[in-house]
Amino acid sequence: MGRFERFLTVWVALCIIAGLALGQMMPGVFHAIGDATVAQVNLPVAVLVWVMIVPMLLRIDPAALREVGRHWRGIASTVGVNWLIKPFSMALLAWIFVAHLFRPWLPADQVSSYIAGLILLAAAPCTAMVFVWSNLVDGEPHFTLSQVALNDTIMVFAFAPIVGLLLGLSSITVPWDTLFRSVVLYIAVPVIAAQLWRRGLLSQGGLPALNRTLRALAPLSLCALLLTLVLLFGLQGEQIMRQPIVIVLLAVPIVIQVYFNASLAYWLNRRLGVEWCVAGPSALIGASNFFELAVATAIALFGFQSGAALATVVGVLVEVPVMLSVVRIVRRSRRWYESAAR
Repeated sequence: MGRFERFLTVWVALCIIAGLALGQMMPGVFHAIGDATVAQVNLPVAVLVWVMIVPMLLRIDPAALREVGRHWRGIASTVGVNWLIKPFSMALLAWIFVAHLFRPWLPADQVSSYIAGLILLAAAPCTAMVFVWSNLVDGEPHFTLSQVALNDTIMVFAFAPIVGLLLGLSSITVPWDTLFRSVVLYIAVPVIAAQLWRRGLLSQGGLPALNRTLRALAPLSLCALLLTLVLLFGLQGEQIMRQPIVIVLLAVPIVIQVYFNASLAYWLNRRLGVEWCVAGPSALIGASNFFELAVATAIALFGFQSGAALATVVGVLVEVPVMLSVVRIVRRSRRWYESAAR
């Protein structure tokens, strides 16, 4: 992990402060950006999301899907946690904490929106940062690549139905046309564009050309994410300044679900006799979230100033420190994990 990525939480915190300050100083500018929409799609955010997502998808090799059968037990554990457990466990945690336990300290008119944001955050597994997490636990690279490629394929078809189902169960009106538009705009089109670009790079210069492009694009991807956060907090500033405790309260279910899903995936792999070098990245993929997609979809569905957008941003804020703690736990528990095979 590079120095820039290692301190992502610091940069996010600074962007929150910058957004809050600039939002108070130049409210007209931020509202003009927020109103720059076509067919309910905010154009500045759409551009930023593409800059965030395409470099990540450029890493994915569809040929890695051929490796799925080789690590089928680890794949089965991760897919089960990612798609059958994580979105539903987050919906349950949101119902417990946001709808009930924390309700007295939250703005009454934003409770449903916060729940929607948490659901969006958990409805898609992470695509790019898991390569970093896997490397930190000496994970089996072919497993990580094949798992991410499979998750991206599933995401194209499963993201909208799962989000729609959970929002409906939470009595939140589902704008289906906007949801499907978001899937096309922020998943399907970037996947196709990234794969066409990847093929072009490989055909012209091979892996060296692809790696040079990835290194050049990596800072742009994170900078686009941070600029999106400045926009969000510039528009959300007044609400947050009134109730800053909201960020802390929203972080609680997010942190719980990360540890719960990582532990579950890790335990399932151990029960199935999966090698530690596969179980480690499996636990991390099972726990991490595709927060870039969540932020973009929350803005598209509910708007810049919604509680949903704020909830997804809190996910960005806690992602790195919490996932690094999971990495530490996985590494320190290796002896315990491998004792099951003796």
